[in-house]
Amino acid sequence: MKYYPEGTAPSLRKRFYTVSELKAAIKSREIFEGRVVLCDSEHNLHVDLGGFRGIIPKNEGALGILEKTVRDIALISKVNRFVCFRIAALHRDEKGTLIPVLSRRSVQLSCKNEYIDKLSQGDVISARVTRLEGFGAFIDIGAGLNSLIPIDMLSVSRISHPRERLYEGELIKTVLKKREAHKLTFSMRELLGTWEENAAAFNCGDTVTGVARSIESYGVFVELTPNLAGLAETTQSVEEGERVSVLIKSISPQRLKIKLTIIEGFKEKAPPEELNYYISGGRIDSWHYSPPGAEKQIVTEF
Repeated sequence: MKYYPEGTAPSLRKRFYTVSELKAAIKSREIFEGRVVLCDSEHNLHVDLGGFRGIIPKNEGALGILEKTVRDIALISKVNRFVCFRIAALHRDEKGTLIPVLSRRSVQLSCKNEYIDKLSQGDVISARVTRLEGFGAFIDIGAGLNSLIPIDMLSVSRISHPRERLYEGELIKTVLKKREAHKLTFSMRELLGTWEENAAAFNCGDTVTGVARSIESYGVFVELTPNLAGLAETTQSVEEGERVSVLIKSISPQRLKIKLTIIEGFKEKAPPEELNYYISGGRIDSWHYSPPGAEKQIVTEF
């Protein structure tokens, strides 16, 4: 069975209009998705199923709620979002209304046991960005189960906040960097190309667009791609995060250096751009960012 980050598989969004459809779903134990329309005062999630409104009881709302390792905000934050579930039973309330009882926890437990627990370091997977914090990006790696990409693992080019690289809801590729007993840590920079792969798009004498990422006393680091930056002379007219046009003066693979001259600053903050993945699947054993013979070697071993 394939598991998806929540909200990325429209094929799972079946609408139910008859009791026989609900009973068949209970028997098959199929996984579906529906939009949460209400989190009630007891933190039960109400899900639109089409002809019925299903309820995910609080303890079935997420893996960890029953164990008290996950806070109730994990349920409240699902309102107006798609969540995965299995239909577990049918119940009639005091008015006789038929209410499908759903379980998200069941799907998450299956996803953990059958998919996430079998991932190895170096495996490349799809994930969905769920929240951005100063220290990194939280991602849904399957069925609403979250993990983290630390900020320094988002790219080789340094950024001050993950929002400069990603946006919430974005579907991305990521690689399992480290597995610990109760925590998985992911990375993205190994998928965004080596120094040579990125530098191949540029030539001395070109004038191109970049983003001023870091302003130092000795110069301005300008990001040309997420995994490639160059150094320009100090200028007082540029701010961090601003788009700039730069002239490429020299490219030195041995020193991993690109010298730039800032032509103009555009006084506009650069939003995250579409990422170009050089690796988008499979498994990585090791990744060498630096060209052979370069003075500084940047290597990731999985």
